Amino acid sequence: MLTKDHLRVSRAGGGYHPRFTDPDDEALAARVLGIYQGHVGETRATLSAALTDLERETEDFKLVRGLAKLLEREATFETRAPLDPVRARTAAFEAAESADGVVAETERKAALAAAADRLGTDAADVEASLFADRDDEQVLVAVETDYDPGSLRAQYDLSLAQTALFDAVEVRVRSSDPKALVSAVKRLRLMYEIRRTDEGREVVVTGPDALFRRSQRYGTRFARLLRTVAAAEDWHLEADVDDRGTERTLRLETGDVTVPGTDPVAEPTFDSGVESDFYARFDALDLGWDLVREPEPLAAGEHVVIPDFALDWEHSEFRVFFEIMGFWTPEYVEKKLSRFADLEDVAFLVAYDESLGVGEAIEAAGHRAVPYAGTVRVKDVRDALRPYEDRLRAESAAAVPDELVPDADVVTIAALADEYGVPESAIEDADVPEHERVGRTLVRPAVLEALAEEVEAGMALSEAETLLDGHGIDDAGAVLSALGYRVEWEGLGGGTLREK
Repeated sequence: MLTKDHLRVSRAGGGYHPRFTDPDDEALAARVLGIYQGHVGETRATLSAALTDLERETEDFKLVRGLAKLLEREATFETRAPLDPVRARTAAFEAAESADGVVAETERKAALAAAADRLGTDAADVEASLFADRDDEQVLVAVETDYDPGSLRAQYDLSLAQTALFDAVEVRVRSSDPKALVSAVKRLRLMYEIRRTDEGREVVVTGPDALFRRSQRYGTRFARLLRTVAAAEDWHLEADVDDRGTERTLRLETGDVTVPGTDPVAEPTFDSGVESDFYARFDALDLGWDLVREPEPLAAGEHVVIPDFALDWEHSEFRVFFEIMGFWTPEYVEKKLSRFADLEDVAFLVAYDESLGVGEAIEAAGHRAVPYAGTVRVKDVRDALRPYEDRLRAESAAAVPDELVPDADVVTIAALADEYGVPESAIEDADVPEHERVGRTLVRPAVLEALAEEVEAGMALSEAETLLDGHGIDDAGAVLSALGYRVEWEGLGGGTLREK
């Protein structure tokens, strides 16, 4: 981004049009690059003088300054002096005070000589160090940039458009990659809604005037958002801009700007600490639900809602959408609630900051509401999911035949549940007439009879486990108990079978 001092816009026709570069400006970009590269080892003052000379040659000094601003961020300056400038100044001024001031050149030289004696150096070093730490006296030591004239032009145009968005009040975007767009909006903590238009879905991002007061920090978020917008294959942006009290419309679209490099919008996984904290705690538990970040958009009348999460039941394609609703302005909350009310034919769960007091409104819209204070408790969300779980388990159980006849002689309940795509509870309630249930394993009686002949008291546990493993049995403890044996442990090294 540039500063507003570098902004170049046209207000023709009441619009607000950034004055982008054209191919002819590539030569100017090359000259600015050359000035920086050719002044390595020179002071900032010398570099600035060369840029000023170039400004005088061109018709638009702001373009030169804007290009130079981008390169200055790639440049490294440092203080070069024989002595520490602060020490040199202190010694020189103290010497001048002891001499009752410096009026003439001879007195100046005397003060410098006295300062040099105090510092154990010569007067020339003191004089060279006096103001070496001033910006103008700092030395350009490197210009570490990947820019060539073409990419510098592209970055300038993007930065110019970003600067034009500093004073935006509302931004409306249509994008071929709406999910990436909304993700960036959320990460930047911008307030938004999604509308359906004749041209497609439009993301409307609200500016600061709708909340509290204008702030530069908020304006730069619009600017940062542009990088994500422009990274899409096809896009269109309109913004209402407060141009010193006059509202103007800024329009940008595919091809106006490009994005050199990668999208700089940071990729934190979550929009807030509340979401991140909930995800970490929920995901650490095996609750039968998979938590999905930023699922597909949901139709809500003429608008669209993109929930924070979706909860997928791991035994079917059933999905519950989940929104964590923090504290916003009353107007924004009301708008959110109206969107929720327009959702149809979806399972929707909303965790809301209890200070909002909107639980009844959420329930009235047909959705489940979970209040929270500070953090969203996993137990509260699990309790809200239980009615879905009960119904899904009942449906799963109904889908399982009353009588199961597995082909394998030995099969675990978990494996059979995976085969039918149902929770283990559905298998537990089924009749499996040709097998006996031993712990969490189903075993044909013939296998148990064979094991009864092979296993005997006094046998080492490791030998018995080998026999069981040969029949495909992992749950040694349950099967040995069913055969009438217990394990007499011998320290940590193993055990021996004894009759119960």
